[in-house]
Amino acid sequence: MRGTVRLWSVTALAVAGVIAAGCGGGSKNSSSGSSGTPASGTGSINVAIVDNPQMKDIAALTPKLFTAKTNIKVNYTVLDEGTLRQVTTRDVAAGGKQFDVAMIGPFEAPQFGQQGTLVDLTPKASSDAAYQVNDIIPAVRNALSVGGKLYAAPFYGESSFLMYRKDVLKKAGVTMPDHPTWDQVAAAARKVNSPSMAGICLRGKPGWGDLGAAFTTVLNTFGGTWWSAKPDGSVDKAMVDQPAFKQALQFYVSLVKDAGEKDAANSSFNECLSQYKDGKVAMWYDATVAAGLLEASDSPVKGKNGYAAAPVVETKNAGWLWSWALAIPKTSSKQDLAWKYISFATGPEYLKEAGSQIPGGWAALPPGTRQSTYAIPEYKKAAKAFATQTLDAISSAPITNPGTTKRPGLPGVQYVGIPEFQDVGNGCTQQFSAVIAGRASIDAALKNCQGIASQAAQG
Repeated sequence: MRGTVRLWSVTALAVAGVIAAGCGGGSKNSSSGSSGTPASGTGSINVAIVDNPQMKDIAALTPKLFTAKTNIKVNYTVLDEGTLRQVTTRDVAAGGKQFDVAMIGPFEAPQFGQQGTLVDLTPKASSDAAYQVNDIIPAVRNALSVGGKLYAAPFYGESSFLMYRKDVLKKAGVTMPDHPTWDQVAAAARKVNSPSMAGICLRGKPGWGDLGAAFTTVLNTFGGTWWSAKPDGSVDKAMVDQPAFKQALQFYVSLVKDAGEKDAANSSFNECLSQYKDGKVAMWYDATVAAGLLEASDSPVKGKNGYAAAPVVETKNAGWLWSWALAIPKTSSKQDLAWKYISFATGPEYLKEAGSQIPGGWAALPPGTRQSTYAIPEYKKAAKAFATQTLDAISSAPITNPGTTKRPGLPGVQYVGIPEFQDVGNGCTQQFSAVIAGRASIDAALKNCQGIASQAAQG
């Protein structure tokens, strides 16, 4: 993690002034950096969120649904995924004081919780009757907890699956199974690929949570792993130079080059979402949360999509498990106000109120966090095409046994649950993205990555 904190010093100049148009005026309130706790129910808080559509929806609705009722102003900072991870590492893990609420996920929450840098939300969530903590889907709640303590509240939960244009595949004579193999998906992608429509969109943008997330699920099911584990669960040795790792990377790169999207080396979730909705790709392997955006009332591809389980090779399941969730750094001086915001943003009432007010309608609600969401009549109707597949993917995500070999660290599917993975994943995906872009060979990338991973294993 030392390297990650050093990386922040370079990134800080780029993000220090990136305060998005936040609720209540778009700039930080002058009291946000003051010491002491404001009067109960009044004041302002600073919140860092990822630049995804559902987060933009809540930022737009916060003045009406939250600030007007509580008199608590929320100053949002909206950052791309990679930058957000660096910022939260600085502000949470390294004891910064910029944010009262930070958006993190299952990779960070258990680790930061163990380190003592996050507020344990369990007492607040349990004593808040309106929050209904037991309504949270168990797999998602467990992923954000350690030692039975909840360290982040889920805004949305997701696994991964394959999304595809039913009309395009049908015209090409391709039938997609409900549980496909990667060979079947690759064959379909190459068959439907054309100059006007790529066969598939796969993440190629560097970053352990960008290219690294999608690729690691492929690596797992090919029988590969980043590191082997010692009997006590600690890191043993790097396994990047092993045949299964090369086979997985060769498969991924070849598929992207043969039938992937344009500018694949710079594409992640948002770029693939845009290309899929614009009719530029026929299939997309990514987060289940995307389905609600594809079936939203304002989506040009609404009703044209099929959804299949994450493709496999040697494993039964391959879908990841993630949640963008809200946590309170221990350094925040406004923890009571921060919880009031989190209770609003991740509670059941926001889901009931937002469905009729967000641009995409009920289908675009933040999914995968609460069992009660799937009982809302309007949501059941709007999400009929993907709700069951989403819940099945989340419940079957192989969180404790993601591959064919034992892995070190805390549970995780699309990442390895050790602090070192953040730097290793970022460094290695720079190498892999260069291969996708045609700037490096697979052998050179694997050699460099093996060196990066080996150094981390040595401490």
